[in-house]
Amino acid sequence: MQPETVLAPVRAFLPCATPPAWIEWALANPELLLVDHANCEKKAASTALNLMYRYVEQPRLLQKLSRLAREELRHFEQVFALMQKRGMAYPQLSASRYAGELRRQVRGNEPGRLVDTLLVGALIEARSCERFAALIPVLDPELADFYSSLLKSEARHFEDYLGLAAALAPAAEIEERLAALRNCEARLIESVDSEFRFHSGVPAEMFASGVATVRK
Repeated sequence: MQPETVLAPVRAFLPCATPPAWIEWALANPELLLVDHANCEKKAASTALNLMYRYVEQPRLLQKLSRLAREELRHFEQVFALMQKRGMAYPQLSASRYAGELRRQVRGNEPGRLVDTLLVGALIEARSCERFAALIPVLDPELADFYSSLLKSEARHFEDYLGLAAALAPAAEIEERLAALRNCEARLIESVDSEFRFHSGVPAEMFASGVATVRK
């Protein structure tokens, strides 16, 4: 499958593209990029496992997220291997505001809580896939090849989360919740962050200079 075939539904799903300012920020922080990427893979596996523990009565969810958790841990192992090959340390990093802010939008009562959690998962996976694609043309060959290898699985993870949510609620409810979550996601991606992370917004100096893009 060609990269553009994989990426088309991802880009259609997201509310905006990654700003060029974030790509410049990533290139200025190559070690932070890999360290936080490793953290994101661990968090993605943990999220899938937590859902499997919480919703044991959902056989389709258990099947999909078991596979997803295994793949995310494999990706972590691959990122960590790259870090070791490059002689990098693995420091503790604070989490970005991205996932936490999205999860604050999740409804508190079931089944809305599960539906929203799955939709948030779809947005996070889609954004990760889109950012890999945005970075590939500007990274060193080894890292570009690695990120290219992740596109298909990350796109499938997005579709898995979205499909699980769509099976639990009417289409009108899904669209209503996605509209609210997309607005939040776009705000987080396009606004200013003080620290670079894989899912951060843009740095203040680049935002002020007009490098940041406009939402589509």
